[in-house]
Amino acid sequence: MIVPGSELLSKALHLISQSLLIPVIVGLLFCITYAVIELGSLISEYSQRKKVSCEKIGKMIQKLHSEQEVGEVISNNTISERQRSVLNEIMTHDNLTNGSLTALARKLIEEEELRSVKTLEKTDMLARWGPALGLMGTLIPLGPGLAALGKGDVNALAQAVIIAFDTTIVGLAAGCIGYTISKIRKRWYEEHISTLEAIMDPLLEVLENGKKTEDFASVGRGY
Repeated sequence: MIVPGSELLSKALHLISQSLLIPVIVGLLFCITYAVIELGSLISEYSQRKKVSCEKIGKMIQKLHSEQEVGEVISNNTISERQRSVLNEIMTHDNLTNGSLTALARKLIEEEELRSVKTLEKTDMLARWGPALGLMGTLIPLGPGLAALGKGDVNALAQAVIIAFDTTIVGLAAGCIGYTISKIRKRWYEEHISTLEAIMDPLLEVLENGKKTEDFASVGRGY
């Protein structure tokens, strides 16, 4: 028994699914291109990355407490340029109260975390969209291919299978690249934030102690 209107709905679904093939292929080409670009960006980021060991952090903290020129300690090449930028931002606002300075430091670290999340979102989406588009590119041509097989047109089936395999491979490749990049960058960014927090706390402590010394000196001059 054929339900009235079912044939019309089936034709509409078939038309919609087949019309998605070209956008899916375009999307897959975009995904694999973007994956290659991000892979190059990862290599460039790796070449500029500076891994700060616990020993180096300990030496920086000792210098922060022993040297009066805190800016000279921060401006050295031990930490990355981005970390120096955040710490210098704190130094430019050292006239704030301790509470305000702590709030500013927390906000700067939150911005760094948000920046990391935004960067990771792109490759996370690539890791999900690549296989999804690959699966769509696999299923869409198989319908007409099987229909052609029923009519004895083996060539049409072969062409549909080729498209299905190609889209699957490209989608999986883009997804694998995106997933790998996200995992590596996530570890890098966690180390970046951890190092920044490890240096930020003693820096705030040094600035706070410096203000207390100035206040004590000003009170002594008043007497």
